[in-house]
Amino acid sequence: MTAIFKDELHDQLGTWPLGYIPYGGADYGEIEAIARAVGDGGDSDFHDAWTAAADRMMEDGHRAEAEGHRASARETFLRAACFYGKSFHPLFGRPVDPRVIAGSRKQIAAFERGLALSEVPITPRHIQFEGNSLLAYVIPAQGRAHGVRPLLIFNNGYDATITDLFFASAVAASRRGYHSLIFDGPGQGTTLVEHDVKLRPDWETVIEAVVDFAEALPNVDPRKIALCGWSLGGYLAPRAASVERRLAACVADPALPSVADGFRAYVMRLGASRDEAANLGEMSAALMERLTQIVANDRKLSWSVVKRGYWVNGAATLREYLASVENYTMDGRIEDIRCPTLFTLAENDTLAAGTQRFFDALRCPKTLVRFSSDQGAGEHCEMRNRSLVNRRVLDWLDGVLD
Repeated sequence: MTAIFKDELHDQLGTWPLGYIPYGGADYGEIEAIARAVGDGGDSDFHDAWTAAADRMMEDGHRAEAEGHRASARETFLRAACFYGKSFHPLFGRPVDPRVIAGSRKQIAAFERGLALSEVPITPRHIQFEGNSLLAYVIPAQGRAHGVRPLLIFNNGYDATITDLFFASAVAASRRGYHSLIFDGPGQGTTLVEHDVKLRPDWETVIEAVVDFAEALPNVDPRKIALCGWSLGGYLAPRAASVERRLAACVADPALPSVADGFRAYVMRLGASRDEAANLGEMSAALMERLTQIVANDRKLSWSVVKRGYWVNGAATLREYLASVENYTMDGRIEDIRCPTLFTLAENDTLAAGTQRFFDALRCPKTLVRFSSDQGAGEHCEMRNRSLVNRRVLDWLDGVLD
């Protein structure tokens, strides 16, 4: 793929909204203009360029609203929310950068300003979970807000925010006639930034509370509630489905049977034996030191493991982090998934390395949908052709939930 941003990490993070173009989250020219503004700059320049663009959108939105252009104001506020959400990603880590907190708050304020201008105004909801409150929004089916419809619960992964779920999945689902529920779980979005609640492997406990909330919603058919997870959500959603029997279907994009296996394969390439790599938290000091140096000297690895991973997982060292990811495994649980399940598998997605093995082990009604680079959908979560994966998944859900 041709890079838009000069820095590799900036390109990884800054091109995510390309997938939102069909759903009003961005336009190509806007992303390209931000990349030019960042140029050879660092993470602060990345933050400032996205924030400045979002600030301009907020001004445009307020002007449109004052002039009575409700639709334009809604679209502009929602787009500003997407841009604020992108601004602070390179700044992840502990101690939490004040710009992360400010950006998250601006994102949510813009998002709620836009949702309030919907044909049926959408307001924030709160799901009670173990003494915490998980921010959530119910996005109604387009033109059928008051009709009884199936509900799709969209589940985030490691670093995406609630506006990512909206543009990546909920808008398409709404157009297709589904109600959607999007939320910030432990270790995600506002639950992490505002409340410092860490990620957890036993995601069935989270989804139990979410489904309890969903069943109490008006206009939702409780027999037709599906759970759809993307990125790390491709582990979290199947993990929940292995226990939560109220789910009518599960989607994993892609399916991850183990978070640790990717690290395990890497340390084996460094020379570790299978036995030495069997428990990453107990690796030898020499191997751990070597891996620590590799991570420290690789900007993308350092961001994903040290800045993001330590913060989200609540770890202080690489050994603690690797010990924690060993808990994110479907070992002994795959056969417990009983609802119809769909897995995606993108051709060039390294995180999908275990998807086929996971799929083969399923004993429930199952479907595997492959995506290729010649479709423009070969990368992680098919972000360069998000509309294609949405069509495939929603077609499948139409059949399963009919």
